[in-house]
Amino acid sequence: MSLLYNTSVLFGKELRTEFRSREILTTTVVFILMVIVLFSFTFDPSAAESRRFGPGLLWLAFLFASSLMLQSCFLREQNNDTISALRLSVSDPFAIFLAKLGANTLFLLCTELLMLPIFAILYNVPVLPVFGPLILVLFLGSLGVSIAGTALSAISAQARMRELLLPLLLLPMLTPVLVASTQVTTGLLDAVPSIQWKGIGFLAVFDVVFLTLLWLFGEYLLEE
Repeated sequence: MSLLYNTSVLFGKELRTEFRSREILTTTVVFILMVIVLFSFTFDPSAAESRRFGPGLLWLAFLFASSLMLQSCFLREQNNDTISALRLSVSDPFAIFLAKLGANTLFLLCTELLMLPIFAILYNVPVLPVFGPLILVLFLGSLGVSIAGTALSAISAQARMRELLLPLLLLPMLTPVLVASTQVTTGLLDAVPSIQWKGIGFLAVFDVVFLTLLWLFGEYLLEE
């Protein structure tokens, strides 16, 4: 019960901090919007090309935007020297990670839901018929990005080249998530939509495995 209580308190702190500054959401939305619009005007894709290349472009934009979002995840605590206070205030350090990855997942999902209608209009791809399965894929993919990104953010926040280290570590680790999410999204946005359950299963297994590793070794990531 203490883990859930501490997580909920810290999760509320993350939400209040973000909604006061709106720094993360604004930067991420603007970045993804620029990528989607620029590629739309550059390639002027047909309906068939949009179904083929659109999902990869969409997830690539989400991936690079998430690196911007996750950069300040633990850096803010490091700069204000509050990470030690957080560790002393909770009985289980895993609560810190749960709160942060929960907030990061929520921010990513909000960004994706805001960008999805714009993507559908610019690329002439209908998303309403497969909205339910698409939300599932977005959630599993965003959760995988948040779990790995939150762990790596804790590592890079204590390094000298922290701004460069996180993208270098994050992009190779999330390649399987990017590939699986793109394949499942491509199947959903095809002319004849299909659900690739193997890809969804892979995303679910990835999330469970990395969340378990974070639970086992997260305490060591917070050490100086």
